[in-house]
Amino acid sequence: MYPYVTVIMPIQNEAEFIRRSLGAVLAQDYPSDLMEVLIVDGMSTDQTYKIIRQLIAESGCERVRLLENKGRIVPTGMNLAIRESKGDIIVRVDGQTVIAPDYVRQCVLTLRRTDADSVGGRMSAVGATSFGEAVALATSSPFGVGGARFHYSDQEEWTDTAYMGAWPRRVFEQIGLFDERLVRNQDDEFSYRLRAAGGRILLSPHIKSEYTVRSTPWFLFKQYFQYGFWKILVLQKHTFQMRSRQFVPPVFALALSSSLVFALLGWGCWLLALILAAYLLANLSASFYISSRSGWRYLALLPLTFAILHLSYGFGFLLGLARLVRRWNSKVNQAPTFSNEIQTRPISPSD
Repeated sequence: MYPYVTVIMPIQNEAEFIRRSLGAVLAQDYPSDLMEVLIVDGMSTDQTYKIIRQLIAESGCERVRLLENKGRIVPTGMNLAIRESKGDIIVRVDGQTVIAPDYVRQCVLTLRRTDADSVGGRMSAVGATSFGEAVALATSSPFGVGGARFHYSDQEEWTDTAYMGAWPRRVFEQIGLFDERLVRNQDDEFSYRLRAAGGRILLSPHIKSEYTVRSTPWFLFKQYFQYGFWKILVLQKHTFQMRSRQFVPPVFALALSSSLVFALLGWGCWLLALILAAYLLANLSASFYISSRSGWRYLALLPLTFAILHLSYGFGFLLGLARLVRRWNSKVNQAPTFSNEIQTRPISPSD
């Protein structure tokens, strides 16, 4: 007997993608009478709301509900929907992602088979433009995103975090909901909190989807700058769960900017040249290797893409650190919970 599932879609201004993403959710092979879909709209200003209404009417589906997320960001939307949900299993699907027809079923089967507390699949990136295709390649490589396994692993393995995620309802009842201070990285923070409570996260190749990446340099820069900026609050809450790879971009950004200042003052121009030469060598080597396997047309775009990924995240991290450093020892806010009391007992699959 399959459990009842709630699929939550936190979205905002997804008129370009919502037909495909919601259409894929409605086309799941999971029993329709055991699945509800909660679309949480962050006050979209484009045609997203109208398109969703049309899709719901066309499908004749009574199990789809559209909720207003007045907080406008993902964690407030997720928390609203979780509180409104009826499912024993909660599955997140993002607006720019198209899930496979068996996605929900595979999430449920994997949770049952492994007793994991969270499961997810690989973020299989695709691009809608030539630059987007370069971004997809860059963010699917260790040089582009470090050791974040869900970007490129094809193996089933226990991991720090997985893409999007599916959870038994008990997980939220025990450790709380998503931290609503985090515009970005709320999924990372939740995964760290889950693991600190004894929970386990599984990355499975059977859980398949495609994510459309940012298509312009500016939108990519903005996205990864925000990732770096909001990572600081995650660092404050979970200092000892952070990995060394997450500090490489800010260290590089700090070294580059400091050496540039010294060079402008007439001191140590050689240091700036050394840092630039080392980075360019690594960047061009990675770009050449990926292009040799995926197509030489990407060779002109990959070096720029890698530089945007690394520098935007790095400088965002440094700015976030500068803003928080004077309040570093301040009390860290707890995430919202179902009840007034914070649940602190370890996760147990038998609960």
